[in-house]
Amino acid sequence: MHRYTLAVTRDFVARHFLVGGDWGGENELHSHHYRVEVQLEGGNLDKHGYLVDIVAVEAHLQELVAYYRDQTLNELPEFAGLNPSIEHFARLLCQEILSRVTEPLDAVMVRIWENDIAWAAYREER
Repeated sequence: MHRYTLAVTRDFVARHFLVGGDWGGENELHSHHYRVEVQLEGGNLDKHGYLVDIVAVEAHLQELVAYYRDQTLNELPEFAGLNPSIEHFARLLCQEILSRVTEPLDAVMVRIWENDIAWAAYREER
């Protein structure tokens, strides 16, 4: 079985604080320089040899990054009742990308780094 993967990345800064446990400084409001990577997977290319319109995917990701940039994640409605972990953040972004991309894909994965050494990912198949 063959698969193509296309990925785009963006960087932004946002704030959060963790709740529900004792995580030291993470319980206090602080910012992260996030890096988000969206990977789109599929087995078929269109008549132009593209998996998806990369310009459209870049625009979708840019809109999402603009929405989250400089925000406190805890205050946003999509994080209501959730600890604003990078795991939840990756899932929310992945589901939003899935709702925006109309091309037939097999899966979308979003990976978010909160620093140079720590990341989480969420992958959803169509």
